[in-house]
Amino acid sequence: MLNWMPELKGRSLMRMTSFTDEEMLNLIDLAAQLKARRRAGVRGDLLHRKNIALIFEKSSTRTRNSSIIAARDEGGGAEYLTRPDIHFGKKESVKDTARVLGRIYDGILFRGFSQKTCEELAQYSGVPVWNGLTDEYHPTQIFADLLTVKETFGSLKDVTMAYVGDGRNNVANSLMMGCAKAGVRYVCCTPKELWPDEKMLAEAGEVARRNGVDIRVFDDPAKGVKGANVLYTDVWVSMGEEAKTAERIKMLRPYQVNMDLMKATGNLEGKLMFLHCLPAFHDDNTDVTKESGALEVTDEVFESKYSKVFDESENRMHTIKALFVSALADRAAL
Repeated sequence: MLNWMPELKGRSLMRMTSFTDEEMLNLIDLAAQLKARRRAGVRGDLLHRKNIALIFEKSSTRTRNSSIIAARDEGGGAEYLTRPDIHFGKKESVKDTARVLGRIYDGILFRGFSQKTCEELAQYSGVPVWNGLTDEYHPTQIFADLLTVKETFGSLKDVTMAYVGDGRNNVANSLMMGCAKAGVRYVCCTPKELWPDEKMLAEAGEVARRNGVDIRVFDDPAKGVKGANVLYTDVWVSMGEEAKTAERIKMLRPYQVNMDLMKATGNLEGKLMFLHCLPAFHDDNTDVTKESGALEVTDEVFESKYSKVFDESENRMHTIKALFVSALADRAAL
C-alpha cells in the first residue's frame, strides 16, 4: 500500500513552504515507494486518463523528460508546450491561458522565469500547478536532492549540507529551506556579494531552529565545508544572466568544488557525497569550458566515488511522479 496523503490532493507546489515539514518528508517517502515499484517492473495506472501540461519557457533535460515519463509510467499523459506553441503571455494573457488549459488538463507544470507567472497559473487555472523552476525557486529539484541523501546515508538526521557557489540563486534558495524543513544543517559558502536574501535567510533560519538545526553562511569555502557530509554546487551563471559570465567566473573561482575542498570537509574517509543539479561544467567538452576549463566542479570530483549526481538526476523523475500522484490520483487506485 502506497503512502496516501489525502491532504495533498489537488495541491500546487510554488516553493518549499507550500508543504508542511511532514508533508514534504512524506512525499519523499512516497517517491521512494514509487521508485521501488518501477524497479520491480510495475507499471501502474495511478494517473490513468490524467493529462498534464508542461509549459516551458526555459530549455530542460531532466525536468522535461522526468515529467513525461513520470506521467506515462502511471498511465497518464504529458504535453510539452513552449512559447512558440501557445500564445502564452503574448497574444494571450497568462490569466486567460491558465483558464483555457485548466479546462483541458488535470495539472500544469511550469518551468520559466517569473515566480509571479507560476503563481498566476495556479490562481486562475483551477488545477494543481507545480513549479518546475523559476528565477527565484526550484522546489522539485530539492525533493530529488533530499531523496538522494536519504538513500545514500539511510537517514536525513545528523547530516550537514554545504552549498558552494552562487548563494542567492533559485537552487540555493530552495535548498536552504528544504534542509531547514528536513532537519538538515545547511551551510552556504559564497562571496559576500552573493549571500542569500536576508528575508529568505531569516525565514529559513526560523524553520531550521524549529527542527533543531542551524543555517550558517561563510565567505571562506574551506572553513565553511569543515564537517560537511554533502557538498553541493550549481552553475555559476544562471539562465538569463549570460552577460555576467566573465564576472562570475572570476568571482567564484575560489569556490570551485575540487578534491582539496572535499578533503577540507574532514570526511573524505567517512560519510561524504557530492551533488549537483546539472548540467555541470566539469570538463572541457562544452562550448563554455573549451576555453575556461572546468568551472564549478572538477572532473576529478564529478567522476569520483563521492559523486551521486546521476542518482540525483534519476530521482527527479521519482519525486515529480510523487507530486503528480499525490495531487491527482484517486485513493481507490492506491
